[in-house]
Amino acid sequence: MDEEFEFADKVPPAFDRMENVIKDAGAKGFNPGLIVLLVVVGLLSIFLIGNYVLYLYAQKTIPPRKKKPVSKKKMKRERLKQGVSAPGE
Repeated sequence: MDEEFEFADKVPPAFDRMENVIKDAGAKGFNPGLIVLLVVVGLLSIFLIGNYVLYLYAQKTIPPRKKKPVSKKKMKRERLKQGVSAPGE
């Protein structure tokens, strides 16, 4: 049971490659694609948050729309549909 493995002091090749990738990433700096992605996501989030803030501001300050006045002819037609005779007929 007291066997010594012959690979005990060696690092597996996959881990050795990962260590090199990590070292290279620090030397290169940021990925340009990552910078573009962050800028686009940042601008999009600023746009959406700004729209939401403007929407909340408009809801508080702008009065509700007035409904269009219903014409007398339409009111008379609605009363006739409901079975109520118009006054004066």
